[in-house]
Amino acid sequence: MAASDPSIVWLRHAGQRLGLLPGWGGSVAAWQLERSGDLVDLWRPWVGAGDDRYTMASFALVPWSNRISGGGFEQDGRFHPIRPNREGEPYPIHGDGWLQPWSCEALGDTGARLQLNSRHFDGNPYVYSAEQRFTLVDGGLDQSLSVTHLGDTRMPYGLGLHPYFLRDDETRLVAPVKGVWLARDDRLPIRHSDQFPDGWDLQNAAAVGPSIDNAYSGWSGEAHITWPPLGLRLSLRCRDIVEQGRAGYCLLYVFGRPPAEPFFCFEPITHPIDAFHLPGRPGLVELRRGESLHLQVQWRHAPIPAM
Repeated sequence: MAASDPSIVWLRHAGQRLGLLPGWGGSVAAWQLERSGDLVDLWRPWVGAGDDRYTMASFALVPWSNRISGGGFEQDGRFHPIRPNREGEPYPIHGDGWLQPWSCEALGDTGARLQLNSRHFDGNPYVYSAEQRFTLVDGGLDQSLSVTHLGDTRMPYGLGLHPYFLRDDETRLVAPVKGVWLARDDRLPIRHSDQFPDGWDLQNAAAVGPSIDNAYSGWSGEAHITWPPLGLRLSLRCRDIVEQGRAGYCLLYVFGRPPAEPFFCFEPITHPIDAFHLPGRPGLVELRRGESLHLQVQWRHAPIPAM
């Protein structure tokens, strides 16, 4: 499948439909709930024109998440340069998997596997294979992303998912977290804090409103989004974090400066922004040839519980 191929692979099950765009970065075009003869978008849908991944419903972040400063990073005494990869962004962002075509194997009407083999894409130092799996289940979606290092020397890896959600004044987000990285105007972190600025504490049904593009620490691995006008709640459970009983990372992006956008991103990630240059490289995992890193997420939708 060519990089310019906009063919959508549709999965259908239990009153849901999921549209995949393997040829455009292994992205998702739409995840929708069929209800009373209408389609309700669980992720903001692709507009159906252009291949800008930032207009998709969701896309995978591999072999790293978010921005890398300094023109690259050092590993075992060697500097690895990485070029900026998006117009208007001064830093390379979100890895390179989202910029390449993936192959697709449909697994019946309810599931699909997307695969990518990447070797020094755009001069990057990474050689890896990646896999995404999507399975529609009763009441939701099971999604996984994995990467296997194929290079001769060990390299630091990270993963993430970048779904977009529609929002209005009543949209609420709950995500138990313990801290946040405060950032400069260019979104690079300057310090970590357990004191949240106004509107940034996600632990008690935060309104999704202030302008923010920051990573959180100490995430429980679970989150809930509610849309009262729709009477709908969407829950996220990151199995890797919950089942291992460890603290994780997540990122909230809301472009709240005028003109405000009617969407936001809540991203399960394995490491914070620019972890390559933070003390201790939090969340990054060094892989040797043949070793893998996984991210598994369960999405479940349901009516808002009665009070």
